[in-house]
Amino acid sequence: MNPELDFEKRWRLVREVIETLVLTGLMFFIIRFAIQNFYVEGMSMEPNLHDKELILVDKWSYLFHAPARGDVIVFVAPPNPSQDYVKRIIGIPGDVITIQGTTVIVDGVTLHETYVDPRRQGNPYPSFSNRVVPPDSYFVLGDNRAGSSDSRDWGFVPRKNIIGRAALVYWPLGQDNNGFLPDVSSVFAEVHQRQSASRLPPAVLTRPSASSHPLPLQPDQLLLSLLLFPAPMLGPGQRRGGWRQTNHWRWRGDQGAARQRDFGARQPALDDGDAVELWPGAG
Repeated sequence: MNPELDFEKRWRLVREVIETLVLTGLMFFIIRFAIQNFYVEGMSMEPNLHDKELILVDKWSYLFHAPARGDVIVFVAPPNPSQDYVKRIIGIPGDVITIQGTTVIVDGVTLHETYVDPRRQGNPYPSFSNRVVPPDSYFVLGDNRAGSSDSRDWGFVPRKNIIGRAALVYWPLGQDNNGFLPDVSSVFAEVHQRQSASRLPPAVLTRPSASSHPLPLQPDQLLLSLLLFPAPMLGPGQRRGGWRQTNHWRWRGDQGAARQRDFGARQPALDDGDAVELWPGAG
């Protein structure tokens, strides 16, 4: 056999192996940068996120546009930075929020919240009027209004705390909410910061109105769908630290000593030394 030909074949094989490894590593890091999967425990976002579900969080799209009203987001909890919460954005910077009982008013517009189950409607916190959302902050509520610790309790979420948008429920199969979380921007279609525009800087975040029916895949949703299959193999995201189990709602990583993530859906037991969010009157 020709030694030069044999060497060329060997070198071609080695080069292909190296290129495959580099490409695989590059895809892995891109996927980990763009999305992260989480395990849900609890019902603070019922009926839209169920107990024991696996979801994908989109960390990519907020690099190109601001969080919008109606988005379900995962964020570092302001009451306790060692934990993460999941809630729905109700108010963006500049919005004026009023809550009277179970009625939510944004910039003078009463919201007809289709994502809130009437059986889970409630408000264990005092009512308030005309609370302005500060710059680079967001007002968030849990869909399970009778059992959620949220902005009614501890205030606003800083933009820097947001990890990403909960975009896709992918496990277990056969649930009533598999797939992309519904677009609910139509609930906020009439909100235009009419009351607050005169006393706030001109840079105002808005969200175009849209139908509540399923929409064609958006660019960030398309990215998630393309990256979906490798995602389960990567395992849930890990963060340092740990919390012992309480009767709070929790998100946690599945690998190693991943931190449990509390979403404040229930009042903790009084003897729970690790509990955070000791809020009065919560059901």
